[in-house]
Amino acid sequence: MHVERRINQTTGNVELWECEWENISNQPAKKVFIRQIGIEQPITPEGATWSKAKAICWANDRTLGNIAVFNEAILGSFPGRRGTDAVVPCDIVNAGKFRHGAERWWCRTHQVHWGTKADFATYKRSGVLQCANHNQHMNYVVSPFEIDFTKYAEVGIWCSMPAALSTKPIRQRSPNIHVHLRQDPDDDLKMIDRDFGAIALLYHPDQDLFQADEITRINVTPPAAMEFVLALEENREMDCINCNKCGYPHLDLGDFARKPHRKHFCGNCGSDSVWSKEEIVSTPLKPIHDQLANSTKYETPDRVLNLDDYTGCDYDVWASTPAVLWTADRNQETGIHVHIMENGERIVDDTFGTVEHKGKELSRGKLLQNMIDATN
Repeated sequence: MHVERRINQTTGNVELWECEWENISNQPAKKVFIRQIGIEQPITPEGATWSKAKAICWANDRTLGNIAVFNEAILGSFPGRRGTDAVVPCDIVNAGKFRHGAERWWCRTHQVHWGTKADFATYKRSGVLQCANHNQHMNYVVSPFEIDFTKYAEVGIWCSMPAALSTKPIRQRSPNIHVHLRQDPDDDLKMIDRDFGAIALLYHPDQDLFQADEITRINVTPPAAMEFVLALEENREMDCINCNKCGYPHLDLGDFARKPHRKHFCGNCGSDSVWSKEEIVSTPLKPIHDQLANSTKYETPDRVLNLDDYTGCDYDVWASTPAVLWTADRNQETGIHVHIMENGERIVDDTFGTVEHKGKELSRGKLLQNMIDATN
């Protein structure tokens, strides 16, 4: 028995139904809807139009359902191609029982349990089954860039943060996902070299990174990428733990990503009985980073740059951070990355071990802190 969401074409409501698979000899398996158990929320809330779209949604301290997903299509209201104002209906699944024995439900969209006395009172008044966070606006990218990393000779994925030092004003912004793709590892020309709001990595169970066989894609969202990179920088204990109930990999974000711990909370099914052997931060990006990379070693280049030699040019300076995924057959370079523009043309685009500015050597650690401070 499981719960299925249906759209009632007459009323426009998103309904929750108990259903099961019926297997009859010599006939294809058929899904049978047994009874309606509730209504999530109207399909067309005031001022919004619902649609089903290829999209990635996330809140700053959690991802939609989980970072590992089996369905690329999301039902929601998406005013544009990218934004911070998506409204996504609840996705409520049974999550066992509360400690006092009452049935407990979990909203995978908004990451909150349902089933308290207040929840039942609200449902009785409205006739709509929705969680306490149902009005929360979410970040979103429609038709996200998808990467099948088996089709490229080199894939590099980073968390893109604002510059640490620049001749232009540095504006606070949210992190992005920066992507490099090469077909030929010996070619300096990259097929892709740009930022994206979020991306999807296409995944096949044969890669054997996760326990749940139905996972088809890993959504790389800005908060997941940034927490992963900062964990690498700070040498936090990281691993990826799978839920012992639904098999989905667990993602720690926010405060949970900054302090290793043993008890973990599954964002896919709401189970709170997932324990790791050691205190860790859990993220599905860890096996991707470790097992799909050809090298996880770093080296500091001996290149030296003096910004004072480029008077009159514009420049941007970053601390070079570890990649989320690096499939090149060479070590990553750690140091300071610099872009220098002259008359609108980029004349320097490289990573240096030493960069001087106004007669002093720049500190990579201070540059990284500047980047973090400029990220919201």
